[in-house]
Amino acid sequence: MAIVREFTKGLWKEVPPFRLVLGLCPTLAVTTAAKNGVGMGLATTFVLVCSNLLISLLRNAIPKKVRIAAYIVVIASFVVIVELVMQAYFYPLYKILGIFIPLIVVNCIILGRAEAFASKNSVLPSIADGLGMGLGFTMSLTLLGSVREILGNGSIFGVHIMWESFKPFAIMLKPPGAFICLGLILTLMNWISSRQRSH
Repeated sequence: MAIVREFTKGLWKEVPPFRLVLGLCPTLAVTTAAKNGVGMGLATTFVLVCSNLLISLLRNAIPKKVRIAAYIVVIASFVVIVELVMQAYFYPLYKILGIFIPLIVVNCIILGRAEAFASKNSVLPSIADGLGMGLGFTMSLTLLGSVREILGNGSIFGVHIMWESFKPFAIMLKPPGAFICLGLILTLMNWISSRQRSH
């Protein structure tokens, strides 16, 4: 039951960009399209799960004084794997995501989960925590990317879905559009949470 709780908290109660307000740099920068959100989210999920697993296994062997440096080395190793795999098999997506793939190393979600959770818990809860947080992050980026792509381009995952006379809101594909969408989604989530608390 504890493992299920650790997994599900990242899907709503502690979803990184909207509840913990972490990882906003890639959230706002790469979500001009739904596929970008999926790609960035899955890359981050892989690093999060693998780093949580390894840090949990090594938590008693890593000296306290160098723990942050050790966590960064572990995270950077998995980021290099993701970067090389994306270059080899998903090059167009890799070109779109650009600098934000190597910047996963300093993503505060990953380092935060390593410090706050994986370093204090056993392997299975750490994997569940990483998977839940990663999937919550992926869903958040995909949702934000979908809204921006639909309103800014009239398509989703590259497929045109809006009517013929639809005039796209060009601002949605620019940085202000990311903040507008983020604010609207935060408002909706807070409204849903307040409704749940009142019942």
